Amino acid sequence: MFEMTTEHHPISLPPYPQMIMEAIEASNDANGRNKTAISKHIESTHSVLPPSHSTLLNYHLNQMKQSGQIVMVKNNYVKPDPHAPPKRGRGRPPKPKPKPQGGSSHVAIPGPSVSPPRLRGRPPKVLKDSLSEAKSKVSPSVSGRPRGRPRKKAKTVRVATAQPNNGERRGRGRPPKVKPVMVPVA
Repeated sequence: MFEMTTEHHPISLPPYPQMIMEAIEASNDANGRNKTAISKHIESTHSVLPPSHSTLLNYHLNQMKQSGQIVMVKNNYVKPDPHAPPKRGRGRPPKPKPKPQGGSSHVAIPGPSVSPPRLRGRPPKVLKDSLSEAKSKVSPSVSGRPRGRPRKKAKTVRVATAQPNNGERRGRGRPPKVKPVMVPVA
């Protein structure tokens, strides 16, 4: 049969991050370049591009943006300003770690033992045995009352004096208003 031999010429392109940086630097504009302008510049300087050029360009632009090599300002990609402060992430910044005293970082600091850091989330439920021990250790509050909302009292049995109980249960809500019976006048 027929054998098709297709010669694959290896495409010798510089790495995409390098081509992207060249395109941004070539703009000579303080606002930078958008994605289509970068793509057109790469296409004009390099005649042979892979068929997945747009996908590769999107991937490398996102990677460079996340790593901080380029910054996106108003839909344009710009080289980051070296004098600008670093961009903070979302949320509260982490607490600074205490620096060890002295020259070595493996020196044990004398004093009270440091407990391990608390785990995230709700603490695990305590069993009844350890709960009674914990209650005995806790000192009572100043007023002598326990903290929090007081517990519900047990229901007391009330004796109904107005109406005798005929075995019928009362329904929920307010009972209907009783209308007086009208007697015809003769």
